[in-house]
Amino acid sequence: MSSNGIKDQVAIVGMGCTPFGEHWDKGTDDLLVDACMEAFDTSGVEKEQIDAFWLGTMGSGVSGLTLSRPLKIDYKPVTRLENMCATGSEAFRNACYAVASGAYDLVMAVGVEKLKDSGFSGLTGSRPPSDGTEASLTAPATFSLLAPAYANKYGVDTDQMKDVLTRIAWKNHKNGALNPRAQFKKEVGMDVICNSPLIAGPLGIFDCSGVSDGSAAAIICRAEDAHKYTDNPLYVKALSFVAGPAAGPIDPTYDYTSFLEVQRSAEDAYTQAGVTDPRGEIAMAEVHDCFTPTELVLMEDLGFAERGTAWKEVLAGTYDLDGDLPVNPDGGLKSFGHPIGASGLRMLFECWLQLRGQAPPERQIETNKTLGMTHNLGGAPGECVSFVSIVGAEEG
Repeated sequence: MSSNGIKDQVAIVGMGCTPFGEHWDKGTDDLLVDACMEAFDTSGVEKEQIDAFWLGTMGSGVSGLTLSRPLKIDYKPVTRLENMCATGSEAFRNACYAVASGAYDLVMAVGVEKLKDSGFSGLTGSRPPSDGTEASLTAPATFSLLAPAYANKYGVDTDQMKDVLTRIAWKNHKNGALNPRAQFKKEVGMDVICNSPLIAGPLGIFDCSGVSDGSAAAIICRAEDAHKYTDNPLYVKALSFVAGPAAGPIDPTYDYTSFLEVQRSAEDAYTQAGVTDPRGEIAMAEVHDCFTPTELVLMEDLGFAERGTAWKEVLAGTYDLDGDLPVNPDGGLKSFGHPIGASGLRMLFECWLQLRGQAPPERQIETNKTLGMTHNLGGAPGECVSFVSIVGAEEG
């Protein structure tokens, strides 16, 4: 699979992101306004200059009015969309292509979710009628299948696998403790993680991402106009979004050790961006660590480790903040939180900070590489959508 792409045709010139967490004192409107106002402030763009808006939310609104009402948008197009947990990325992708097409000069992508007010701990929603072949497990139960499948295929014993998953959670909590916007801003000891109550299969509480409220926003324009708004824009190098046939649960050959959708979207993104050595060329990556074994498998699907070796790389610290390839330097879904519609844009917000040298000093990555990656998926192993973006601090 490949697509023509829009490398260096559009740029991000402003971003905003609220803290993620339990915002009992704020509603959807408040979160949207906070994220958008920060994006306006960082770019010097006025709301009236934005030609069109894309809003991503899973369950916090059903139309463009969700954004136009609190932001007081004056008769501009506002498109509301949803694509499971990759909703924020979908909003960003659509906004970028709108500018690249020439339809608009200056646009905004916004994501938001207010999950805590639902009264549920975790994702909620009703499935449409189907033929009965879809998996009916909870999200933790479905993703828990990755761990024993991986261990069995690559000869990792039970205790080693527990250590690997524990270290992934430990790393992301350690990074989140350095992030003032994270939902969980506290380091957690490996012994606490390892002995936490089980949720599903081998997964404990600390193997699961946070349920949170939050919003994030990005302002996008044509690359040639970027320096009108900021001295250091981020240039979009690649955007790849794929949906698979969702045959995993009924496919006897699917072994729960990879996401083919992720492989395909990553390959497409690398082709668009001209990346031939992802581990060597990418400065940092934000990946969809909804559960700890997901991050493990993604390291191989994204080309950051050879098949069957990512578990060793995790234990060696390859993906730590000071490792060869920092992964989730802001804490990821695990520690930063996971308000569905905002997560994809939150990942881009970390690229915005890191590649511009504006992350908090204690977690600013020091590197001469200029590319950042985000990976966002929605669904479950064997039946998901996958998004990969690559952005860079320099053109070319």
